Amino acid sequence: MTAPNYSREFLQAMPKADLHLHLDGSLRPTGLIEMAKRSKIELPSYTVDGLYDQVFKESYQNLGEYLNGFQYTCAVLRDMENLEQAAYELAVDNQAEGVNYIEVRFAPQLLMDLARGIDFDRVMHTTNQGLKRAKDEYNNSDAVSSGDKPPFDYGIINCAMRMFGKKGFSPYYSDLFRMLSHFEPKQVIKTAAMELVRASVRLRDEEGLPIVGLDIAGQEMGYPAHEFKEVYEYAHQNFLLKTVHAGEAYGAESIFEALTQCYADRLGHGYSLFSPDMIQDDKITDREAYVRQLASFIGDRRIAIEVCITSNLQTNPAIGSVDNHNFRHMYDNRLATVICTDNRLVSRTTVTDEYALALSAVDVPLKRLKDMVAYGFKKNFFPGDYVSKRAYAKQVLEYFDKVAAQHKLV
Repeated sequence: MTAPNYSREFLQAMPKADLHLHLDGSLRPTGLIEMAKRSKIELPSYTVDGLYDQVFKESYQNLGEYLNGFQYTCAVLRDMENLEQAAYELAVDNQAEGVNYIEVRFAPQLLMDLARGIDFDRVMHTTNQGLKRAKDEYNNSDAVSSGDKPPFDYGIINCAMRMFGKKGFSPYYSDLFRMLSHFEPKQVIKTAAMELVRASVRLRDEEGLPIVGLDIAGQEMGYPAHEFKEVYEYAHQNFLLKTVHAGEAYGAESIFEALTQCYADRLGHGYSLFSPDMIQDDKITDREAYVRQLASFIGDRRIAIEVCITSNLQTNPAIGSVDNHNFRHMYDNRLATVICTDNRLVSRTTVTDEYALALSAVDVPLKRLKDMVAYGFKKNFFPGDYVSKRAYAKQVLEYFDKVAAQHKLV
């Protein structure tokens, strides 16, 4: 079956979800400039063109250069007025391009500064205020109130960090290293992760914040997921859903660990699943067979992969082009893939852009495209109960059919 030539207008109008969306990598460039001036944070440039030229580029030499911009975004987000604004603007920008559901992830401990009264609870409530303000405004609009468009909703995923240094990552992490000066560095890192997950469950249960999941982010190599098994066990035992950055910059064995040691409900990136050459475990002698078995295991369990094509191309220049991206193999193997942005500012992308990129590499019939859209609503960590989630997904997919008909695709 030949796939339709989907217009940009259709891709923007169809309902979408973004389940892998870093708050601190997705500020508006104009918002970053405004916030930096207000908080007296020094930037390399105070123009959008200057920031794009010096920091947030179209392409990067390596992961280190890609991550360079986060020092500026995290610095401004330690001001609670800025944090609320960033969360609000992120939701509004998604709404403007037809994204009905987002799961915003970030590392709250990167923004905490106890000396200034900025603790975990304050960071989480402030973030939620911005997102909720945008949600309420959108859902009270005539188009949603009349039933013409489905409502907007969101969840928050809290990221623990795989690694951080004694100085420079954040005031909170620096203070923790000082207080736990007789701990090994990895013990400090795991202690911070356990504190994060416990605090997340408490705020969800006691104050009703829509904290829907746990993630572990940061450098994969040297910091394997199994070292955080106890952290993920706590989440698992307290009904907090789990995603893991796995297979972004390390072999498929990292993905296997995420599934078997951390009970992952979804996989962040998962790029290396179909790259047997990236496997580094000497015990895996038949790499091709390992990849086939792991892909089948993921498919059987319907584990969704959060696919971030632009980000992968930028952090791994060896991929070359979208035609070489492993999304093609994920699609051919019928895996549940959710098209995501990762970082809207750092990667200079949108959900619409990412769909256009994916569809430029693979011919996707309308039915399969609807399935891809559906994964974003069926595999999300919805803040309500399962019955509500199913009803919301049904409403969104009925709207997909309506938009497809309007664009004469059915």
